[in-house]
Amino acid sequence: MNQSNRKLLQNHLFLYLTEFFSGMSVMAVELGASRLLAPYFSSSQIVWTIIIGTIMIAMALGNVYGGKSADKNPDPDRLYRRILIAAVWIVLIPLFGKYIITALAGLVIFTISSNYLVWSAFAACLVLFVFPLFLLGTVTPSLAKYSVDSLEDSGRVVGTLGAFNTIGSIIGTFTPTFITIPSVGTSVTFLIFGGILLALALVYFIAAHTQKVLCIVSCILFGVSCVFGSSDSFAFWDRSLAYEGESIYNYLQVRDTDSAVYFSTNVLFGVQSVYMKDAQLTGLYYDYAMAAPLFTDKDSPGDASTLILGMGTGTYAVQCERFYGSTNITGVEIDQRITDLAHQYFDLPQNIPVVTQDGRAFINQDSAYYDVILVDAYQDITIPFSMSSSEFFERVKNHLNDGGVMVVNMNMRSDGEEGINQYLADTIASVFPYVYTVDVPGNTNRELFAFTDPKALEHLSSNVQKLSNAQLKTMMQSVETNLTPYRTGNHVMTDDQAPVELLGMRALDQIIGDETDYYRQVFREKGIRGLIEMLG
Repeated sequence: MNQSNRKLLQNHLFLYLTEFFSGMSVMAVELGASRLLAPYFSSSQIVWTIIIGTIMIAMALGNVYGGKSADKNPDPDRLYRRILIAAVWIVLIPLFGKYIITALAGLVIFTISSNYLVWSAFAACLVLFVFPLFLLGTVTPSLAKYSVDSLEDSGRVVGTLGAFNTIGSIIGTFTPTFITIPSVGTSVTFLIFGGILLALALVYFIAAHTQKVLCIVSCILFGVSCVFGSSDSFAFWDRSLAYEGESIYNYLQVRDTDSAVYFSTNVLFGVQSVYMKDAQLTGLYYDYAMAAPLFTDKDSPGDASTLILGMGTGTYAVQCERFYGSTNITGVEIDQRITDLAHQYFDLPQNIPVVTQDGRAFINQDSAYYDVILVDAYQDITIPFSMSSSEFFERVKNHLNDGGVMVVNMNMRSDGEEGINQYLADTIASVFPYVYTVDVPGNTNRELFAFTDPKALEHLSSNVQKLSNAQLKTMMQSVETNLTPYRTGNHVMTDDQAPVELLGMRALDQIIGDETDYYRQVFREKGIRGLIEMLG
Protein backbone atom coordinates (compact mmCIF):
# COMPACT_ATOMS: atom_id res chain seq x y z
CA MET A 1 0.00 0.00 0.00
CA ASN A 2 1.57 3.33 -1.06
CA GLN A 3 1.70 6.51 1.00
CA SER A 4 -1.35 8.12 -0.68
CA ASN A 5 -3.54 5.13 0.07
CA ARG A 6 -2.21 4.82 3.59
CA LYS A 7 -3.20 8.43 4.27
CA LEU A 8 -6.61 7.91 2.60
CA LEU A 9 -7.42 4.89 4.76
CA GLN A 10 -5.95 6.12 8.03
CA ASN A 11 -8.46 8.97 7.88
CA HIS A 12 -11.17 6.34 8.39
CA LEU A 13 -13.69 8.67 6.73
CA PHE A 14 -13.12 7.01 3.36
CA LEU A 15 -13.67 3.61 4.96
CA TYR A 16 -16.92 4.80 6.51
CA LEU A 17 -18.03 6.20 3.16
CA THR A 18 -17.22 2.85 1.57
CA GLU A 19 -19.45 1.12 4.13
CA PHE A 20 -22.18 3.72 3.58
CA PHE A 21 -22.27 3.44 -0.21
CA SER A 22 -21.96 -0.34 -0.13
CA GLY A 23 -24.96 -0.65 2.20
CA MET A 24 -26.90 1.80 0.07
CA SER A 25 -26.13 -0.07 -3.14
CA VAL A 26 -27.07 -3.47 -1.70
CA MET A 27 -30.58 -2.29 -0.86
CA ALA A 28 -30.93 -0.43 -4.17
CA VAL A 29 -29.93 -3.56 -6.10
CA GLU A 30 -32.41 -5.63 -4.08
CA LEU A 31 -35.26 -3.26 -4.88
CA GLY A 32 -34.11 -2.98 -8.47
CA ALA A 33 -34.12 -6.77 -8.66
CA SER A 34 -37.78 -6.89 -7.64
CA ARG A 35 -38.71 -4.42 -10.37
CA LEU A 36 -36.55 -6.16 -12.97
CA LEU A 37 -38.26 -9.50 -12.27
CA ALA A 38 -41.82 -8.24 -11.69
CA PRO A 39 -42.85 -7.76 -15.35
CA TYR A 40 -41.92 -11.38 -16.03
CA PHE A 41 -42.71 -13.20 -12.76
CA SER A 42 -44.97 -10.73 -10.84
CA SER A 43 -44.17 -8.93 -7.60
CA SER A 44 -45.82 -11.46 -5.30
CA GLN A 45 -44.58 -12.32 -1.85
CA ILE A 46 -43.10 -15.52 -3.30
CA VAL A 47 -40.89 -13.62 -5.73
CA TRP A 48 -39.85 -11.23 -2.95
CA THR A 49 -38.97 -14.22 -0.77
CA ILE A 50 -36.77 -15.64 -3.52
CA ILE A 51 -35.01 -12.29 -3.99
CA ILE A 52 -34.43 -11.65 -0.29
CA GLY A 53 -33.37 -15.23 0.46
CA THR A 54 -30.95 -15.42 -2.46
CA ILE A 55 -29.37 -12.07 -1.67
CA MET A 56 -29.02 -12.89 2.03
CA ILE A 57 -27.25 -16.15 1.16
CA ALA A 58 -24.91 -14.24 -1.15
CA MET A 59 -24.18 -11.63 1.53
CA ALA A 60 -23.57 -14.27 4.20
CA LEU A 61 -21.08 -16.13 2.00
CA GLY A 62 -19.46 -12.79 1.18
CA ASN A 63 -19.11 -12.00 4.89
CA VAL A 64 -17.33 -15.28 5.52
CA TYR A 65 -15.03 -14.96 2.54
CA GLY A 66 -14.31 -11.28 3.20
CA GLY A 67 -13.26 -11.96 6.77
CA LYS A 68 -10.96 -14.84 5.82
CA SER A 69 -9.49 -12.90 2.91
CA ALA A 70 -8.75 -9.85 5.06
CA ASP A 71 -7.05 -11.97 7.71
CA LYS A 72 -4.97 -13.82 5.13
CA ASN A 73 -3.97 -10.80 3.06
CA PRO A 74 -4.97 -7.44 4.56
CA ASP A 75 -4.44 -5.47 1.36
CA PRO A 76 -7.20 -2.92 0.68
CA ASP A 77 -6.48 -3.18 -3.03
CA ARG A 78 -8.19 -6.56 -3.02
CA LEU A 79 -11.36 -5.17 -1.44
CA TYR A 80 -11.65 -2.19 -3.80
CA ARG A 81 -10.98 -4.43 -6.77
CA ARG A 82 -13.95 -6.54 -5.67
CA ILE A 83 -16.06 -3.39 -5.32
CA LEU A 84 -15.00 -2.33 -8.81
CA ILE A 85 -15.97 -5.71 -10.27
CA ALA A 86 -19.32 -5.65 -8.43
CA ALA A 87 -19.98 -2.15 -9.76
CA VAL A 88 -19.29 -3.20 -13.35
CA TRP A 89 -21.52 -6.27 -12.95
CA ILE A 90 -24.37 -4.12 -11.62
CA VAL A 91 -24.14 -1.54 -14.40
CA LEU A 92 -24.21 -4.33 -16.99
CA ILE A 93 -27.48 -5.75 -15.61
CA PRO A 94 -29.59 -3.25 -17.62
CA LEU A 95 -27.72 -4.26 -20.76
CA PHE A 96 -28.06 -8.04 -20.44
CA GLY A 97 -30.53 -8.71 -17.62
CA LYS A 98 -33.76 -8.81 -19.63
CA TYR A 99 -32.30 -11.19 -22.18
CA ILE A 100 -30.95 -13.48 -19.48
CA ILE A 101 -34.30 -13.54 -17.68
CA THR A 102 -36.28 -14.48 -20.77
CA ALA A 103 -33.70 -17.11 -21.78
CA LEU A 104 -33.76 -18.68 -18.32
CA ALA A 105 -37.57 -18.61 -18.21
CA GLY A 106 -37.72 -20.39 -21.55
CA LEU A 107 -35.13 -22.94 -20.46
CA VAL A 108 -36.99 -23.68 -17.22
CA ILE A 109 -40.35 -24.07 -18.96
CA PHE A 110 -38.91 -26.58 -21.42
CA THR A 111 -36.89 -28.59 -18.92
CA ILE A 112 -38.86 -28.56 -15.64
CA SER A 113 -42.35 -29.97 -15.24
CA SER A 114 -43.64 -27.84 -12.34
CA ASN A 115 -43.11 -24.63 -10.34
CA TYR A 116 -42.02 -22.73 -13.45
CA LEU A 117 -42.14 -19.25 -11.99
CA VAL A 118 -40.39 -20.23 -8.76
CA TRP A 119 -37.52 -21.91 -10.56
CA SER A 120 -37.31 -19.20 -13.23
CA ALA A 121 -37.18 -16.40 -10.67
CA PHE A 122 -34.66 -18.34 -8.57
CA ALA A 123 -32.44 -19.01 -11.59
CA ALA A 124 -32.58 -15.34 -12.61
CA CYS A 125 -31.58 -14.24 -9.10
CA LEU A 126 -28.70 -16.71 -9.01
CA VAL A 127 -27.29 -15.64 -12.35
CA LEU A 128 -27.83 -11.89 -12.08
CA PHE A 129 -27.45 -10.96 -8.42
CA VAL A 130 -25.57 -13.55 -6.39
CA PHE A 131 -22.07 -12.70 -7.64
CA PRO A 132 -22.12 -8.88 -7.20
CA LEU A 133 -23.89 -9.16 -3.83
CA PHE A 134 -21.37 -11.80 -2.72
CA LEU A 135 -18.60 -9.33 -3.54
CA LEU A 136 -20.36 -6.53 -1.66
CA GLY A 137 -20.82 -8.91 1.26
CA THR A 138 -17.03 -8.90 1.71
CA VAL A 139 -16.99 -5.16 2.43
CA THR A 140 -17.95 -5.06 6.13
CA PRO A 141 -15.50 -7.68 7.51
CA SER A 142 -12.69 -6.29 5.34
CA LEU A 143 -13.29 -2.72 6.50
CA ALA A 144 -13.40 -3.88 10.11
CA LYS A 145 -9.92 -5.33 9.59
CA TYR A 146 -8.59 -2.09 8.10
CA SER A 147 -10.35 0.23 10.56
CA VAL A 148 -9.56 -1.30 13.93
CA ASP A 149 -6.25 0.02 15.20
CA SER A 150 -6.42 -1.59 18.64
CA LEU A 151 -8.73 -3.65 20.82
CA GLU A 152 -9.45 -0.57 22.90
CA ASP A 153 -11.35 1.18 20.10
CA SER A 154 -12.63 -1.90 18.22
CA GLY A 155 -16.18 -1.61 19.55
CA ARG A 156 -16.46 2.05 18.62
CA VAL A 157 -15.04 1.57 15.13
CA VAL A 158 -17.13 -1.49 14.31
CA GLY A 159 -20.22 0.25 15.69
CA THR A 160 -19.55 3.30 13.51
CA LEU A 161 -19.13 1.06 10.45
CA GLY A 162 -22.46 -0.60 11.25
CA ALA A 163 -24.15 2.78 11.64
CA PHE A 164 -22.85 4.00 8.27
CA ASN A 165 -23.98 0.74 6.65
CA THR A 166 -27.45 1.03 8.19
CA ILE A 167 -27.90 4.68 7.22
CA GLY A 168 -26.76 3.87 3.70
CA SER A 169 -29.21 0.96 3.57
CA ILE A 170 -32.05 3.23 4.65
CA ILE A 171 -31.28 5.72 1.90
CA GLY A 172 -30.84 2.86 -0.55
CA THR A 173 -34.30 1.62 0.37
CA PHE A 174 -36.25 4.85 -0.02
CA THR A 175 -34.40 6.44 -2.94
CA PRO A 176 -35.15 3.79 -5.62
CA THR A 177 -38.78 3.34 -4.54
CA PHE A 178 -39.79 6.97 -4.35
CA ILE A 179 -37.31 8.77 -6.59
CA THR A 180 -35.25 6.92 -9.18
CA ILE A 181 -37.52 4.06 -10.33
CA PRO A 182 -40.65 6.24 -10.81
CA SER A 183 -38.71 9.09 -12.42
CA VAL A 184 -36.01 7.40 -14.53
CA GLY A 185 -36.82 3.68 -14.41
CA THR A 186 -35.26 0.45 -13.21
CA SER A 187 -32.41 0.36 -15.73
CA VAL A 188 -31.12 3.82 -14.88
CA THR A 189 -31.47 2.99 -11.17
CA PHE A 190 -28.99 0.15 -11.61
CA LEU A 191 -26.71 2.52 -13.52
CA ILE A 192 -26.89 5.17 -10.82
CA PHE A 193 -26.03 2.94 -7.88
CA GLY A 194 -23.54 0.85 -9.83
CA GLY A 195 -21.95 4.11 -10.93
CA ILE A 196 -21.65 5.26 -7.32
CA LEU A 197 -19.73 2.09 -6.44
CA LEU A 198 -17.61 2.52 -9.53
CA ALA A 199 -16.74 6.10 -8.56
CA LEU A 200 -15.83 4.95 -5.05
CA ALA A 201 -13.40 2.33 -6.37
CA LEU A 202 -11.97 4.77 -8.93
CA VAL A 203 -11.18 7.32 -6.21
CA TYR A 204 -9.23 4.66 -4.34
CA PHE A 205 -7.26 3.42 -7.35
CA ILE A 206 -6.56 6.92 -8.68
CA ALA A 207 -5.09 7.79 -5.28
CA ALA A 208 -3.09 4.57 -5.38
CA HIS A 209 -1.93 5.11 -8.97
CA THR A 210 -2.65 1.43 -9.68
CA GLN A 211 -5.07 -0.74 -11.71
CA LYS A 212 -5.14 1.80 -14.55
CA VAL A 213 -6.17 -0.73 -17.19
CA LEU A 214 -8.93 -2.16 -15.01
CA CYS A 215 -10.25 1.33 -14.27
CA ILE A 216 -10.25 2.31 -17.95
CA VAL A 217 -12.03 -0.90 -18.99
CA SER A 218 -14.60 -0.40 -16.21
CA CYS A 219 -15.32 3.15 -17.35
CA ILE A 220 -15.73 1.99 -20.95
CA LEU A 221 -18.19 -0.74 -19.92
CA PHE A 222 -20.09 1.77 -17.80
CA GLY A 223 -20.35 4.12 -20.77
CA VAL A 224 -21.50 1.32 -23.09
CA SER A 225 -24.21 0.29 -20.63
CA CYS A 226 -25.32 3.91 -20.20
CA VAL A 227 -25.74 4.23 -23.97
CA PHE A 228 -27.27 0.85 -24.78
CA GLY A 229 -28.71 -0.35 -21.46
CA SER A 230 -30.69 2.66 -20.25
CA SER A 231 -33.89 1.68 -22.07
CA ASP A 232 -36.94 1.01 -19.91
CA SER A 233 -38.22 -1.59 -22.39
CA PHE A 234 -38.96 -4.93 -20.75
CA ALA A 235 -40.80 -6.30 -23.78
CA PHE A 236 -37.68 -5.76 -25.91
CA TRP A 237 -39.04 -7.95 -28.70
CA ASP A 238 -42.07 -5.72 -29.23
CA ARG A 239 -41.45 -2.40 -30.99
CA SER A 240 -45.10 -1.57 -31.63
CA LEU A 241 -46.08 -0.44 -28.13
CA ALA A 242 -47.80 2.90 -27.78
CA TYR A 243 -46.43 3.28 -24.26
CA GLU A 244 -44.06 1.40 -21.98
CA GLY A 245 -42.94 2.67 -18.60
CA GLU A 246 -42.92 2.26 -14.85
CA SER A 247 -44.68 3.75 -11.86
CA ILE A 248 -44.15 3.34 -8.13
CA TYR A 249 -46.27 0.18 -8.20
CA ASN A 250 -46.17 -1.33 -11.67
CA TYR A 251 -44.61 -1.96 -15.02
CA LEU A 252 -47.03 -0.40 -17.54
CA GLN A 253 -47.63 -1.30 -21.15
CA VAL A 254 -50.12 0.06 -23.70
CA ARG A 255 -50.66 -1.57 -27.09
CA ASP A 256 -52.70 0.33 -29.68
CA THR A 257 -54.21 -1.69 -32.54
CA ASP A 258 -56.67 -0.81 -35.30
CA SER A 259 -59.63 -2.12 -33.31
CA ALA A 260 -58.67 -1.70 -29.65
CA VAL A 261 -56.22 -0.39 -27.06
CA TYR A 262 -54.86 -2.88 -24.52
CA PHE A 263 -53.28 -2.29 -21.13
CA SER A 264 -51.07 -4.77 -19.27
CA THR A 265 -48.86 -4.79 -16.21
CA ASN A 266 -47.03 -7.97 -17.17
CA VAL A 267 -44.78 -8.76 -20.11
CA LEU A 268 -45.50 -12.46 -20.43
CA PHE A 269 -49.21 -12.82 -19.74
CA GLY A 270 -52.41 -11.00 -18.91
CA VAL A 271 -54.41 -8.02 -20.15
CA GLN A 272 -55.80 -5.78 -17.42
CA SER A 273 -57.87 -3.37 -19.53
CA VAL A 274 -59.11 -2.93 -23.08
CA TYR A 275 -60.80 -0.08 -24.94
CA MET A 276 -62.87 -0.95 -28.02
CA LYS A 277 -62.63 1.79 -30.64
CA ASP A 278 -65.84 0.73 -32.38
CA ALA A 279 -67.84 0.99 -29.14
CA GLN A 280 -68.69 -2.71 -29.23
CA LEU A 281 -68.44 -5.33 -26.51
CA THR A 282 -64.94 -6.55 -25.69
CA GLY A 283 -65.67 -10.28 -25.81
CA LEU A 284 -63.78 -10.53 -22.49
CA TYR A 285 -64.77 -10.76 -18.85
CA TYR A 286 -65.78 -7.09 -18.67
CA ASP A 287 -68.87 -7.96 -20.71
CA TYR A 288 -69.87 -10.69 -18.26
CA ALA A 289 -69.41 -8.34 -15.30
CA MET A 290 -71.89 -5.98 -16.94
CA ALA A 291 -74.64 -8.33 -15.80
CA ALA A 292 -74.19 -7.03 -12.25
CA PRO A 293 -76.58 -4.03 -12.51
CA LEU A 294 -79.23 -6.36 -13.95
CA PHE A 295 -79.39 -8.28 -10.66
CA THR A 296 -80.76 -5.17 -8.92
CA ASP A 297 -84.35 -3.90 -8.84
CA LYS A 298 -83.49 -0.63 -10.59
CA ASP A 299 -85.83 0.46 -13.38
CA SER A 300 -82.79 0.96 -15.57
CA PRO A 301 -79.31 -0.58 -15.10
CA GLY A 302 -77.88 2.87 -15.71
CA ASP A 303 -79.47 4.03 -12.45
CA ALA A 304 -77.34 1.67 -10.37
CA SER A 305 -74.64 3.38 -8.34
CA THR A 306 -71.35 1.57 -8.94
CA LEU A 307 -68.04 1.33 -7.09
CA ILE A 308 -65.05 -0.20 -8.88
CA LEU A 309 -62.21 -1.42 -6.66
CA GLY A 310 -59.34 -1.84 -9.08
CA MET A 311 -60.31 0.70 -11.72
CA GLY A 312 -57.38 0.01 -14.05
CA THR A 313 -57.85 2.14 -17.15
CA GLY A 314 -61.62 2.08 -16.77
CA THR A 315 -62.86 -0.60 -19.18
CA TYR A 316 -65.84 -1.52 -17.02
CA ALA A 317 -66.79 2.09 -16.36
CA VAL A 318 -66.59 3.00 -20.06
CA GLN A 319 -68.64 -0.05 -21.07
CA CYS A 320 -71.34 0.70 -18.47
CA GLU A 321 -71.54 4.29 -19.64
CA ARG A 322 -71.73 3.25 -23.30
CA PHE A 323 -74.35 0.54 -22.97
CA TYR A 324 -76.32 1.59 -19.89
CA GLY A 325 -75.80 5.34 -19.79
CA SER A 326 -74.39 4.93 -16.27
CA THR A 327 -73.18 8.15 -14.70
CA ASN A 328 -73.02 7.34 -10.98
CA ILE A 329 -69.69 5.48 -11.05
CA THR A 330 -66.75 5.83 -8.66
CA GLY A 331 -63.41 4.19 -9.34
CA VAL A 332 -60.61 3.36 -6.92
CA GLU A 333 -57.12 2.78 -8.30
CA ILE A 334 -53.93 2.69 -6.25
CA ASP A 335 -51.68 3.73 -9.15
CA GLN A 336 -52.12 7.33 -10.27
CA ARG A 337 -50.05 6.69 -13.39
CA ILE A 338 -52.60 4.10 -14.55
CA THR A 339 -55.35 6.69 -14.15
CA ASP A 340 -53.30 9.14 -16.23
CA LEU A 341 -52.98 6.50 -18.97
CA ALA A 342 -56.72 5.88 -18.76
CA HIS A 343 -57.43 9.47 -19.74
CA GLN A 344 -54.63 9.58 -22.32
CA TYR A 345 -55.23 6.32 -24.22
CA PHE A 346 -58.51 4.76 -23.07
CA ASP A 347 -60.97 7.64 -23.33
CA LEU A 348 -61.99 7.48 -19.67
CA PRO A 349 -64.51 10.32 -19.22
CA GLN A 350 -63.39 13.13 -16.96
CA ASN A 351 -66.77 13.06 -15.19
CA ILE A 352 -66.04 9.61 -13.70
CA PRO A 353 -64.11 10.25 -10.47
CA VAL A 354 -61.14 8.04 -9.67
CA VAL A 355 -59.76 7.95 -6.13
CA THR A 356 -56.05 7.16 -5.88
CA GLN A 357 -56.00 4.78 -2.94
CA ASP A 358 -55.74 1.14 -1.94
CA GLY A 359 -59.11 -0.59 -2.32
CA ARG A 360 -59.21 -2.00 1.21
CA ALA A 361 -58.22 1.33 2.73
CA PHE A 362 -60.93 3.08 0.71
CA ILE A 363 -63.70 0.69 1.69
CA ASN A 364 -62.65 0.95 5.35
CA GLN A 365 -63.20 4.71 5.45
CA ASP A 366 -65.94 5.18 2.85
CA SER A 367 -69.39 6.05 4.15
CA ALA A 368 -71.33 5.70 0.89
CA TYR A 369 -73.53 2.80 -0.23
CA TYR A 370 -73.69 1.29 -3.70
CA ASP A 371 -75.91 -0.93 -5.81
CA VAL A 372 -72.94 -2.61 -7.52
CA ILE A 373 -69.41 -3.11 -6.24
CA LEU A 374 -66.90 -4.60 -8.68
CA VAL A 375 -63.76 -6.12 -7.15
CA ASP A 376 -61.18 -6.29 -9.90
CA ALA A 377 -57.85 -6.01 -8.09
CA TYR A 378 -56.36 -9.41 -8.87
CA GLN A 379 -53.45 -9.30 -11.35
CA ASP A 380 -52.26 -12.75 -12.31
CA ILE A 381 -50.62 -14.09 -9.11
CA THR A 382 -50.32 -10.63 -7.56
CA ILE A 383 -53.44 -11.02 -5.45
CA PRO A 384 -53.63 -8.71 -2.41
CA PHE A 385 -54.46 -10.88 0.58
CA SER A 386 -56.12 -7.89 2.25
CA MET A 387 -58.75 -7.91 -0.52
CA SER A 388 -59.26 -11.67 -0.40
CA SER A 389 -60.35 -12.23 3.19
CA SER A 390 -63.74 -12.72 4.79
CA GLU A 391 -63.25 -9.46 6.70
CA PHE A 392 -62.83 -7.57 3.43
CA PHE A 393 -65.89 -9.11 1.78
CA GLU A 394 -67.88 -8.41 4.93
CA ARG A 395 -67.02 -4.72 4.57
CA VAL A 396 -67.99 -4.82 0.90
CA LYS A 397 -71.36 -6.33 1.81
CA ASN A 398 -71.90 -3.60 4.40
CA HIS A 399 -71.44 -0.97 1.67
CA LEU A 400 -74.14 -2.43 -0.58
CA ASN A 401 -77.64 -1.04 -0.71
CA ASP A 402 -80.51 -3.42 -0.11
CA GLY A 403 -80.67 -5.61 -3.18
CA GLY A 404 -77.11 -4.71 -4.17
CA VAL A 405 -74.66 -7.10 -5.79
CA MET A 406 -70.92 -7.65 -5.62
CA VAL A 407 -69.17 -8.91 -8.75
CA VAL A 408 -65.62 -10.28 -8.56
CA ASN A 409 -63.33 -10.96 -11.48
CA MET A 410 -61.37 -14.09 -10.68
CA ASN A 411 -58.58 -14.83 -13.14
CA MET A 412 -56.45 -17.99 -13.24
CA ARG A 413 -59.37 -20.40 -13.44
CA SER A 414 -57.97 -23.90 -12.92
CA ASP A 415 -59.09 -27.45 -12.31
CA GLY A 416 -59.36 -29.06 -8.90
CA GLU A 417 -60.91 -28.20 -5.58
CA GLU A 418 -57.83 -26.59 -4.05
CA GLY A 419 -57.35 -23.64 -6.43
CA ILE A 420 -57.30 -19.94 -5.71
CA ASN A 421 -60.79 -19.48 -7.15
CA GLN A 422 -62.19 -22.15 -4.85
CA TYR A 423 -60.68 -20.40 -1.84
CA LEU A 424 -62.01 -17.02 -2.95
CA ALA A 425 -65.48 -18.39 -3.68
CA ASP A 426 -65.62 -20.27 -0.37
CA THR A 427 -64.60 -17.11 1.45
CA ILE A 428 -67.23 -15.03 -0.31
CA ALA A 429 -69.88 -17.71 0.29
CA SER A 430 -69.15 -17.48 4.01
CA VAL A 431 -70.30 -13.85 3.84
CA PHE A 432 -73.03 -13.79 1.15
CA PRO A 433 -75.98 -16.21 1.16
CA TYR A 434 -76.20 -16.33 -2.66
CA VAL A 435 -73.15 -16.87 -4.83
CA TYR A 436 -73.18 -17.64 -8.56
CA THR A 437 -70.34 -18.03 -11.04
CA VAL A 438 -69.96 -18.03 -14.81
CA ASP A 439 -66.85 -18.98 -16.76
CA VAL A 440 -65.62 -16.76 -19.57
CA PRO A 441 -65.01 -18.88 -22.69
CA GLY A 442 -61.60 -18.76 -24.31
CA ASN A 443 -59.62 -17.60 -21.28
CA THR A 444 -59.05 -18.34 -17.62
CA ASN A 445 -61.41 -15.75 -16.13
CA ARG A 446 -64.42 -16.55 -13.99
CA GLU A 447 -67.01 -13.99 -12.89
CA LEU A 448 -68.61 -14.34 -9.47
CA PHE A 449 -71.83 -12.60 -8.44
CA ALA A 450 -72.72 -12.42 -4.74
CA PHE A 451 -75.85 -10.92 -3.22
CA THR A 452 -78.33 -11.12 -0.36
CA ASP A 453 -81.59 -10.56 -2.25
CA PRO A 454 -83.42 -13.86 -2.96
CA LYS A 455 -85.16 -12.18 -5.92
CA ALA A 456 -81.92 -11.13 -7.65
CA LEU A 457 -82.17 -13.88 -10.29
CA GLU A 458 -85.72 -12.81 -11.09
CA HIS A 459 -84.52 -9.25 -11.55
CA LEU A 460 -81.79 -10.51 -13.87
CA SER A 461 -84.20 -12.44 -16.05
CA SER A 462 -86.63 -9.53 -16.24
CA ASN A 463 -83.96 -6.90 -16.93
CA VAL A 464 -82.29 -8.96 -19.65
CA GLN A 465 -85.53 -9.04 -21.59
CA LYS A 466 -85.79 -5.24 -21.43
CA LEU A 467 -82.41 -4.66 -23.09
CA SER A 468 -82.68 -2.97 -26.47
CA ASN A 469 -79.12 -3.50 -27.71
CA ALA A 470 -79.15 -6.85 -29.52
CA GLN A 471 -75.46 -7.59 -28.98
CA LEU A 472 -75.64 -6.81 -25.28
CA LYS A 473 -78.89 -8.78 -24.88
CA THR A 474 -77.34 -11.86 -26.46
CA MET A 475 -74.35 -11.60 -24.16
CA MET A 476 -76.49 -11.17 -21.03
CA GLN A 477 -78.66 -14.11 -22.06
CA SER A 478 -75.49 -16.18 -22.28
CA VAL A 479 -74.51 -15.06 -18.77
CA GLU A 480 -77.96 -15.93 -17.43
CA THR A 481 -77.95 -19.33 -19.10
CA ASN A 482 -74.51 -20.29 -17.84
CA LEU A 483 -74.83 -19.03 -14.28
CA THR A 484 -73.97 -21.79 -11.83
CA PRO A 485 -74.81 -21.71 -8.12
CA TYR A 486 -71.64 -22.12 -6.11
CA ARG A 487 -71.40 -25.09 -3.77
CA THR A 488 -69.80 -23.82 -0.61
CA GLY A 489 -66.63 -25.43 0.71
CA ASN A 490 -64.52 -24.93 3.79
CA HIS A 491 -61.59 -22.93 2.43
CA VAL A 492 -62.26 -19.60 4.12
CA MET A 493 -59.46 -17.03 4.05
CA THR A 494 -59.07 -14.40 6.75
CA ASP A 495 -56.85 -11.41 7.40
CA ASP A 496 -54.75 -13.70 9.55
CA GLN A 497 -54.45 -16.54 7.03
CA ALA A 498 -54.84 -16.00 3.30
CA PRO A 499 -52.30 -18.05 1.26
CA VAL A 500 -53.15 -16.28 -1.99
CA GLU A 501 -49.57 -16.21 -3.34
CA LEU A 502 -49.07 -19.97 -3.08
CA LEU A 503 -52.53 -20.68 -4.48
CA GLY A 504 -52.03 -18.21 -7.32
CA MET A 505 -48.61 -19.63 -8.13
CA ARG A 506 -50.09 -23.13 -8.25
CA ALA A 507 -52.89 -22.05 -10.59
CA LEU A 508 -50.57 -20.14 -12.89
CA ASP A 509 -48.19 -23.07 -12.87
CA GLN A 510 -50.97 -25.29 -14.17
CA ILE A 511 -51.97 -22.78 -16.86
CA ILE A 512 -48.38 -22.42 -18.10
CA GLY A 513 -47.98 -26.20 -18.09
CA ASP A 514 -51.13 -26.70 -20.14
CA GLU A 515 -50.09 -24.04 -22.64
CA THR A 516 -46.55 -25.33 -23.12
CA ASP A 517 -47.03 -29.13 -23.01
CA TYR A 518 -46.90 -29.42 -26.79
CA TYR A 519 -43.76 -27.28 -27.12
CA ARG A 520 -41.98 -29.20 -24.36
CA GLN A 521 -42.76 -32.44 -26.14
CA VAL A 522 -41.26 -31.08 -29.38
CA PHE A 523 -38.20 -29.93 -27.43
CA ARG A 524 -37.71 -33.38 -25.86
CA GLU A 525 -38.08 -35.21 -29.17
CA LYS A 526 -36.30 -32.88 -31.60
CA GLY A 527 -34.24 -30.57 -29.41
CA ILE A 528 -33.74 -26.84 -29.79
CA ARG A 529 -33.41 -27.06 -33.58
CA GLY A 530 -36.78 -28.77 -33.91
CA LEU A 531 -38.37 -26.17 -31.65
CA ILE A 532 -36.91 -23.30 -33.66
CA GLU A 533 -38.08 -24.87 -36.92
CA MET A 534 -41.59 -25.31 -35.55
CA LEU A 535 -41.80 -21.73 -34.23
CA GLY A 536 -40.33 -20.39 -37.47
